[in-house]
Amino acid sequence: MRFSALVVIGDKKGRVGIGIEKAKDVRSAIQKAISAAKRKLVTITLSGTTIPYSVFEKFSAAKVMLKPAPPGSGIIAGGPMRVVLEAAGVRDVSGKILGTKNKISNVYATLKALETITYIDKVKKARKLDKQSLPSGGK
Repeated sequence: MRFSALVVIGDKKGRVGIGIEKAKDVRSAIQKAISAAKRKLVTITLSGTTIPYSVFEKFSAAKVMLKPAPPGSGIIAGGPMRVVLEAAGVRDVSGKILGTKNKISNVYATLKALETITYIDKVKKARKLDKQSLPSGGK
């Protein structure tokens, strides 16, 4: 008999990690999952206390939708999604879990959605730099 542990860690400042591990006892599974989550930390981009724009992401059978919310509205999202968003430091966001009710898939889909926001933000910054480096002013 083995136990499986899913752990979400974050610094509430834009870094979050997920680890899932198995062991013969619960304590060992949790410790292994924590160390795996620390190795897999990712940095996400925040726009104040929310995300910069809406995103829809799919992971396996899980589909998640995240939308920015006005300041003070809090996290309006279901259980697994809420845990990831709180650990990441997102304070105002609206989310919906579609598809499966599997917690592991929903956690990974939420993290994938947050990583997508990071990637697109980097592309936007790179494009602005490319336009500024052109001699004609980017026209």
